[in-house]
Amino acid sequence: MKILHTADLHLKALGDERWEALTAVVEIGRKHKIDALVIAGDLFDRGIDAERLRTAVRPIFSGTGFPVLILPGNHDRESFRPGDFFGENTVILGDAPFILGDVSFCALPFEPGDRQRVLARLHGLRGRLDPACVNILIYHGELIDTFFSRADFGDEGADRYMPARLSWFADLGLSYVLAGHFHSKFTIRTFGDGGFFVYPGSPVSVTKKEAGRRGVNLFETGMAPAELFLDTPHYADEEIVCNPFSNRHPLEIIKERLSGLHPQATALISVKGFIDGARLGTDESSLLEEIKKIARGRAEVDEYSVRDVSTILADGLFSAFSERLAAEEPDEERRARVTRMVIEAMMEAAR
Repeated sequence: MKILHTADLHLKALGDERWEALTAVVEIGRKHKIDALVIAGDLFDRGIDAERLRTAVRPIFSGTGFPVLILPGNHDRESFRPGDFFGENTVILGDAPFILGDVSFCALPFEPGDRQRVLARLHGLRGRLDPACVNILIYHGELIDTFFSRADFGDEGADRYMPARLSWFADLGLSYVLAGHFHSKFTIRTFGDGGFFVYPGSPVSVTKKEAGRRGVNLFETGMAPAELFLDTPHYADEEIVCNPFSNRHPLEIIKERLSGLHPQATALISVKGFIDGARLGTDESSLLEEIKKIARGRAEVDEYSVRDVSTILADGLFSAFSERLAAEEPDEERRARVTRMVIEAMMEAAR
């Protein structure tokens, strides 16, 4: 059975980038002739968004040729009332398994609770798993024994959401855990005897924290999950470290980076280091304005911490060193080499 797995679209408005990502995911499902689409939580950003957009998602999820299995997440757990219609092929996952061929889809819908509560709910799955089936668990929460930063979960703050340990899934007879809540990137872990735990990452950059090309999880049962990249809007981190000894102008480097961007990418430019303004014919303020002109429509200046190397040359410590070096080292070439080493060391210390 071929399954497409995504999560964390956080739909808020009709026709925006998140909406386009949803339609792109469904179209990929058609193209690859999948048997089921799994959305592992937070399809909608808020309950009010689900109410406003429910009629609009119906035609997207209808007539696909495959069921769309939706798990309530922490953002939209109140959005799926009994009897609400989201499309002909949609199934809102709850306590009862959804059986499709020889695959049983079980769910752990989001609800507030600590680790012990999650562990108890997982133990409660034992009676619902069919040993004759490929058992897949759909889960929206936080895997706490893998290092993630708070930024990896979007704008969730410091709270814990359905925390679980990887080992807790090992003895349940699960082949796959298809998870949501982790936004940053595609992440796969193994558990037990050949089980796979997968976060697909969000299929569109929901915040600036989701940098890099976005993807979904497309796999066949019995095989390892695999990331399929999407052509959806996303942010791309670009760091430029200026060096006053370089022969390349910082603007030239930025133009080159922007020309190599994916068409759907918006670059988050971080410009650091030191410039030799006298040699470049510019200063710190003017360089920033030129960067903004180049970036318009393709990038955002996320950080600008450039300084002119004249701040190093005017430092009293450097002046004292230069005087002593001039007095004790007659070789001009050696003085130049040592001077550059000291300037580079002081720049590094200043950074």
